[in-house]
Amino acid sequence: MTIKTIVVLLVGLALASVHLAEAQQAKKVPRIGFISFVASPSSPGANVEAFQLGLRELGYVEGQNIVIEYRYAEGKQNRLPVLAAELVRLKVDIIVAQSTETVLAAKSATSTIPIVMTNSADPIGSGLVASLARPGGNVTGMSLLAGLEISGKQLELLKETVPKLSRVAVLANPASRSSTGAGLLREAEPAARSLGVKIFVVEARDASELEGAFSAMKKARAGAFLMMPNPIFQTNRSRIAAVAASSRIPAMYPYSSLVDAGGLMSYGANLADTHRRAATYVDKILKGAKPTDLPVEQPVKFEFIVNLNAAKQIGLTIPPNVLVRADRVIK
Repeated sequence: MTIKTIVVLLVGLALASVHLAEAQQAKKVPRIGFISFVASPSSPGANVEAFQLGLRELGYVEGQNIVIEYRYAEGKQNRLPVLAAELVRLKVDIIVAQSTETVLAAKSATSTIPIVMTNSADPIGSGLVASLARPGGNVTGMSLLAGLEISGKQLELLKETVPKLSRVAVLANPASRSSTGAGLLREAEPAARSLGVKIFVVEARDASELEGAFSAMKKARAGAFLMMPNPIFQTNRSRIAAVAASSRIPAMYPYSSLVDAGGLMSYGANLADTHRRAATYVDKILKGAKPTDLPVEQPVKFEFIVNLNAAKQIGLTIPPNVLVRADRVIK
């Protein structure tokens, strides 16, 4: 074999290697990490399905042109840092995170991997972003910041449902890392004064403290209670709805899932919609956009849901003027 032939072969091999590397790079399938605080592998829930739908609408098919690594905390807050660290070790391209606590865990695990929020209630107050228009870091996505303004609407609906209402308990989790509860409480106070209602906080850190919280409500003669958004409460939604029914205390929830689990009524952002829209952030980032340049969006769909079965359980009649405003009625 001549030197010229050897050179030609080496050049050919080098070019083939370059083309092979380019082909492999072109075929690289993006990997997304998804962390849920509340859901479990056996029951991902409607919000996870809404996110998957959003991706499909944008042309992403799991197992073909996108891979999703799901991690479920199943309501255990101490698992969030572990799950976030796992996704960082996997070197995912993007982390999608539900709830403020989950986003905080992801942000603590990485300052470089883009993080997309699906439903953080107060990302500014919680230190996740500098502002909605200019997030300023590796976090962006869907905020429920407008939700801080709906506590007044929730109280108004409670007052219309129970006209003689004078005292409302606010169920909150003092162990939450999110600033949401404090923000909602601030918004609720002026609304309560205008409605002639006194509000007071009742605390529960986990499921074991729920019974005591409802006993405190009854002892303080609460005519109704308003639940603050919190993943721990979401995880224990069936139990909360059941205890509220046995305590015969009318309730207003921030999530429709509490009403589906047997609760009385809810008013808040449509979380399935925020999850579906979060998929658009994944798409933009995969196409080269940086989180710091993507403004955080606020919810555009709100819904009022009433459960007539729950009302019957506690001997409450929902006034027609309230019922007619419901987006969905469970009979």
